[in-house]
Amino acid sequence: MTAPTLDFRNTNSLWCSVIVETLARLGLRHAVVSPGSRSTPLTFAFAGHPQIEALPVLDERSAAFFALGLARQHRRPTALVCTSGTAAANFLPAIIEAQESGVPLLVFTADRPPELRECASGQAIDQQKFYGGHVNFYHELAVPETKLELLRYARQTVVHAFERTLFPFAGPVHLNAPFRDPLPPVEDGRAEALRPAIADDSFFTHVSAPRLTARAGVEFEPPRETRGLIIAGPAQPADPAAYCAAVARLSAALGWPVLADGLSPLRNHAALNPLLVVNYNAVLRSSALAERLKPAAVLCLGEWPTSKQLRQWLQAGGADTWLVADDAKNHDALHGRTRHLRCALETLAAALPSGASPSLPMGSSGGTGVPPVGPGVSFDMGKMPMPRGTAGRAEPSAYARDWLRADQAARRTFDLRLSALDFPFEGKASRLLSQQLPPETPLMIASSMPVRDVEFFWDTNDRHCRPFFNRGANGIDGTLSTALGVAHGNRPAVLLTGDLALLHDTNGFLLRPKLRGSLTVVLINNHGGGIFEMLPVAKFDPPFEEFFATPQEVDFAKLCSAYGAEHVLVRDWFHFTELISALPAAGLRVLELWTDRKHDAAFRRELFLVASQAAEQAFAQ
Repeated sequence: MTAPTLDFRNTNSLWCSVIVETLARLGLRHAVVSPGSRSTPLTFAFAGHPQIEALPVLDERSAAFFALGLARQHRRPTALVCTSGTAAANFLPAIIEAQESGVPLLVFTADRPPELRECASGQAIDQQKFYGGHVNFYHELAVPETKLELLRYARQTVVHAFERTLFPFAGPVHLNAPFRDPLPPVEDGRAEALRPAIADDSFFTHVSAPRLTARAGVEFEPPRETRGLIIAGPAQPADPAAYCAAVARLSAALGWPVLADGLSPLRNHAALNPLLVVNYNAVLRSSALAERLKPAAVLCLGEWPTSKQLRQWLQAGGADTWLVADDAKNHDALHGRTRHLRCALETLAAALPSGASPSLPMGSSGGTGVPPVGPGVSFDMGKMPMPRGTAGRAEPSAYARDWLRADQAARRTFDLRLSALDFPFEGKASRLLSQQLPPETPLMIASSMPVRDVEFFWDTNDRHCRPFFNRGANGIDGTLSTALGVAHGNRPAVLLTGDLALLHDTNGFLLRPKLRGSLTVVLINNHGGGIFEMLPVAKFDPPFEEFFATPQEVDFAKLCSAYGAEHVLVRDWFHFTELISALPAAGLRVLELWTDRKHDAAFRRELFLVASQAAEQAFAQ
């Protein structure tokens, strides 16, 4: 066993080194630390541990989103550290996103000791339960003392806090950490007396990465119905290939088509699922097809889809619905006739009768790191007699074939119109990214218009690109910092963002010198908030342009130069394709594409109209 990394110079340094050594043995590998005085003991401990990469980030809001990106990439907790006072307030947006989207963060806010609170002492505010209901667990650590029993308490409390970032569902945990002076590791003579008791490995032998028990199984009895639909919402599984294989197994066994969100990995593993449908936004704009394709049963995987068109159609249809989610949250924003299936998707798919579909590779859980296996899962296929195909695969129903026909007609329209397009349309950027990015590229997608254009125009492919996104609270804050966290130590990554989302997080550029790896930012610069052009409020100007579109006139070339980031102004689509087909091995690069948001909004409406008409005509022939 490796000897523990402990600092016996004073009380605070020993206390914090016990905490950090415990975290290292639990599996923590990254700590994002913002500068400050009161957090000095934690900073020294994280910076000095050989198994943990400590990353200093000036801006606390940027630091928190960078930690969020790291936790998303690695699917394990990332530590986040700040000093006392308003520094902690800047963590809140990322903590909310982590809670809403199930990302494990372990947040340490340093604090003044009790005797320096409520007495006008500097940089002291009320930090008790500072993040309210937005964390899985809160605890204020004791003020450090050189007592063996209290060091045992610190060790065990941190073990529990780490586990609570993962179980029963992933999310943030807040530990408030008060410290008395001296804050730097000046020797005080007190800690050295404890060296014989804790310097060897025996103090930590029981500390190891948590092995969490999966939740109990569930029963799913599909109805006697061939007009069934699988909805695959946004998903960031730990193993995208295993997730897609599980969905393919469900679809094959049921014979149901799969409507795959643009933020689902399914669109990037298309060969696995012959019943994949992605152009539903166009198809459902036809009232005739919306009625013809109304389902009687819906199986929703994880979150409801991004598409408002699809959500409203499902809500109006009133179908019996099962919602698969491996946590305790209420995911049914549509408030329909919904039953929650509290299990991992892979667990449900694995419970299919043997021979229900061809053998597909099954992997690790798509959730929080909790193993997908679980007791008592029942999938009663006898409730739904269906014509069987080869190898036990259910034949696609007439309903599924209708969906595929409509989908292909809309797709042909998009291909024809977008391939011939010579002006800079935002949606074509998303289409080309789906067709030209190098295989397995990590792709961070900003909220607002970029996520909609991915939903509308991301084409099916087998490039295995991996989408990342902050759609728990759907905010634009922290977009660049999250993308840098996704890219750090990863293969070359891409961020697709609008101009306002990038400007909202310009302090993220301060992370450029720390980046290990490469991030290419595809910047759609439409000089304002393009998504508002798609909303009814756009008809009311004034005050629309000034208060909703919020136009900006930033020179992004100069902005990038100030931070030492490469900037390229995209000349045309051929130039854009060249730039995204091969990504640099290192550095931060911004590809700026100028577009006209008002023209693009009008073109989107026209394009959807033509595509929906083509889908209708496919049934008239």
